Amino acid sequence: MPSAESTQASAHEPEPVLPTREDPVARSGSELIGGPLGRFALTGTSWWTPVRVIALLAIGMFALGLVQKAPCYNGAWFFGASSQYTKACYSDIPHLYQGRGFADGLVPYFDRLPGDMPYLEYPVLTGVFMEVAGWLTPGSGTIQHQEQWYWMVNAGMLMVCAAVIAVCVTRTHARRPWDGLLVALAPAFALTATINWDLLAVALTAAAMLMWSRSRPIAFGVLLGLATAAKLYPLFLLGPLFVLCWRAGRWREFGKALGGTAVAWIVVNLPVMVLAWDGWAQFYRFSHDRGVDFGSFWLILAQNSTDPLTTDTVNTLATLLVLLGCAGIAALTLTAPRRPRFAQLAFLVVAVFILTNKVYSPQYVLWLVPLAVLARPRWRDFLIWQACEVLYFLGIWMYLAYTTSGDAHKGLPQDGYHWAIAAHLLGTLYLCAVVVRDILLPERDPVRRSGDDDPSGGVLDGARDVFVLGPAARPVGQEAPVEGPSVDWGSGAAGGPGPSPADRSL
Repeated sequence: MPSAESTQASAHEPEPVLPTREDPVARSGSELIGGPLGRFALTGTSWWTPVRVIALLAIGMFALGLVQKAPCYNGAWFFGASSQYTKACYSDIPHLYQGRGFADGLVPYFDRLPGDMPYLEYPVLTGVFMEVAGWLTPGSGTIQHQEQWYWMVNAGMLMVCAAVIAVCVTRTHARRPWDGLLVALAPAFALTATINWDLLAVALTAAAMLMWSRSRPIAFGVLLGLATAAKLYPLFLLGPLFVLCWRAGRWREFGKALGGTAVAWIVVNLPVMVLAWDGWAQFYRFSHDRGVDFGSFWLILAQNSTDPLTTDTVNTLATLLVLLGCAGIAALTLTAPRRPRFAQLAFLVVAVFILTNKVYSPQYVLWLVPLAVLARPRWRDFLIWQACEVLYFLGIWMYLAYTTSGDAHKGLPQDGYHWAIAAHLLGTLYLCAVVVRDILLPERDPVRRSGDDDPSGGVLDGARDVFVLGPAARPVGQEAPVEGPSVDWGSGAAGGPGPSPADRSL
């Protein structure tokens, strides 16, 4: 029979966290629509729920991104190589319709391509997405007409992905639904959404994060496996999850997640591996053989060196940097005063991969946007980072305009492009630094200041620690004093008592 205390705690649902009451930037921005929500305002009584509002705003911003591509749709993709760069409306999608054999009905991975790329250089699930869009594209009319249709079909499918991302982020932190506005209104998200097919993997990863927050590790694993079958980066989320489950002793749940990931990835990839090995392996060959490319600090080094590093050397050094970064994240996880939140570590590990990679395409920012919102839901820091990414978005197109405009030299020269790369790197490092600070000083974490422990952590939310290193491993009662507001975040020190239901509803 439940106690009176637990009955009382369950009778009152935790109030949602309203950014206009705790975030100065959100409070100032809300003046555009009448100011912060009043103390006695009735919430939850209208059709306009946070999920619906944010989903519609995400679709609206996506549509604005389509409008931004209009100059290319009406000609710049087809006439004049540099005009698609000067107008900053480039997209891979229409160019690869013919370039990767979809216009000719070639089957990805099975049919050899006539150009320099022997097979489609994308993971299998992304190839399926591209092929489905090809089936939906009318095969009549000029090639320009077909490429326009192909881009529009893909844009419609990617719009669904954008809505899924916004909804999943909104629902992952149940008490903080309005944080989803950061995804819906992110300028870099709208600008890069239709450059390539990355939104498919981002949507599957966001759905996986939602499933983990609901304590459904198998569903999480299946979705993460599908995401990894569409893009490589989601696989990195298993690393921090392993260390978090190690600290909390949640090995069974991690095993389910790992098993679901492996099974889903194998189900998608195995048929192509068996029947068309060369085509399936093209993505991995291309990733390995690709030289230093746009957006990376490796490019700055190469363009300022008389003896640039070879591709094999860069591959080795980049791998070592990723491993060092992952080791640092693992050490941070096991020694932090409170167990870090899953979203914080997920953001950090993907950011490490992006920062050390030999290429940074402008659409890679999409990988980080949902994770950044869950890791650090503060408008000021998010907008600082987004401003740096928008600057890089403009910088790469202006640089390409400069290199393709001949003697006219329209655009940004090499030195200017290096500064744009530096802006991207510094913006991402800034956000990483703020997240690391939140881990080391949990009282600075906006999510934990609201009384939550790890709302995206699922079975980790409020769990006891069983393995901790460093000062955080001191017995209960000997913790170092912490400045700031006193908040019970639920996760006790090693060997300490777990939270009560009332504690977790603070």
